[in-house]
Amino acid sequence: MTQTDYETVIGLECHAQLQTATKLFCGCRASFGAPPNTNICPVCIGLPGALPVLNRRAVELSLRAALAVGCRVNETSVFARKNYFYPDLPKGYQISQYDRPLAEDGVIVLELETGTKEIRVERIHMEEDAGKLLHEGFDDASSKSGVDFNRSGVPLIEIVSHPDLSSPEEATQYAESLKEIIEYTEASDTDMEKGNFRFDGNVSVRPRGTTELGTKVEMKNLNSFRFLAQALAYEVDRQIELIESGGRVIQETRLYDPGADKTVSMRSKEEAHDYRYFPEPDLPPLTIAAAQILEAKENLPELPEAKRERLVSAYGLPPYDAEVLTSSRELANYFETTAESSGNAKAASNWIMSEVLRKVKETDATLAELPVAPAALGELIQLIDDGAISGKIAKDVFEKMFATGDAPGVIVKREGLAQISDVSAIEELARGVIEANPDQAAELKAGKDKVIGWMVGQIMKASRGQANPQLARETLIRLIEDA
Repeated sequence: MTQTDYETVIGLECHAQLQTATKLFCGCRASFGAPPNTNICPVCIGLPGALPVLNRRAVELSLRAALAVGCRVNETSVFARKNYFYPDLPKGYQISQYDRPLAEDGVIVLELETGTKEIRVERIHMEEDAGKLLHEGFDDASSKSGVDFNRSGVPLIEIVSHPDLSSPEEATQYAESLKEIIEYTEASDTDMEKGNFRFDGNVSVRPRGTTELGTKVEMKNLNSFRFLAQALAYEVDRQIELIESGGRVIQETRLYDPGADKTVSMRSKEEAHDYRYFPEPDLPPLTIAAAQILEAKENLPELPEAKRERLVSAYGLPPYDAEVLTSSRELANYFETTAESSGNAKAASNWIMSEVLRKVKETDATLAELPVAPAALGELIQLIDDGAISGKIAKDVFEKMFATGDAPGVIVKREGLAQISDVSAIEELARGVIEANPDQAAELKAGKDKVIGWMVGQIMKASRGQANPQLARETLIRLIEDA
């Protein structure tokens, strides 16, 4: 058998950190980047006698995320203790949800080349995060490890898909779509660099055409789409090669090593009974009234797919532009503000997709950190549309806006960059170009239009890019014809 004789089966478990000020069961700050072990208290480090109190805001955000992916919210859900030992789990168990989760039966729709495909969301449950292990100096005798409990108790939702994904590419697209939706709800900022959105992947292969699932292997703690795709692709190849060589896939947890581009065994895969789940005795069942669920559903923000459709219908954008501009909520808002302030949605789209996103990539900054605000970019587009500056000059102005933070009108006035639209001034420039280039002028006179672009370029060069290009072209043709 060859690789094409096998089918890939993938399910994803995605963890999103909720945007709460405090942790899930205590009043400690849930902020990122604090000095190690400063955002801790008896509850989140598991001291005897400390009792958890559920964070209401975490429930509200979890509810919003569940509704956004079309889940059925259970009016009663139950917290459970998931028992296992790990150095960064101070209580010896994690408070999670097991057989009675917050929500179930959602769906994410993927747009594939072959058409649409629905990926079922099995469940969404709430849980607390563990701490973080820190390792130093493993190349010498001074090696040491430490644990930072700041993250212990931070609120998470885990979104578990059914094994409906058939390739690493589908899994990556599903994760990207899910990230977009969760970010739009503002339940989580989904900042992957901070670990606020990460994935575990369950992978198996089976002979094509069969229905029985193969032995699954779990890929843990993937925090980028690129690593997700690479890890899954490697694991699929590894399992097929193992089976083809007469080996047997064992159920285990593996980690992805990006440097070596391979997966390595971490531990044998636990089953649910290994965790000895039982209801959390210190927390009552979570009850959410039907009225609260309805209110949360009615107050959902506009989600990515709806926003894409609106950008196409309301602003007349091509679907490709709408797809790019809605890739994040922040980018979509930046576009809409620019489009409204400029009155030219397509120009706003073009500038953002080319110049603004180029600056984001070059500087590794967020849109909020850019010195060019959307209203200022709208003003720049207005200056072009009003004929005050040329498109070429506008790019120079944009660079100066980025460097100084000044408004475009201020820069144009200060540096004398206004477009030359005075007919007599353009005529003077055109006559100079004709006199300096008699051969090209003769070709144009003889009807060889290909040279006109070059001659207009000479006018633009002589005017330092400030001549109105359309007026320059018209003036040049008129002078040649009258000669």
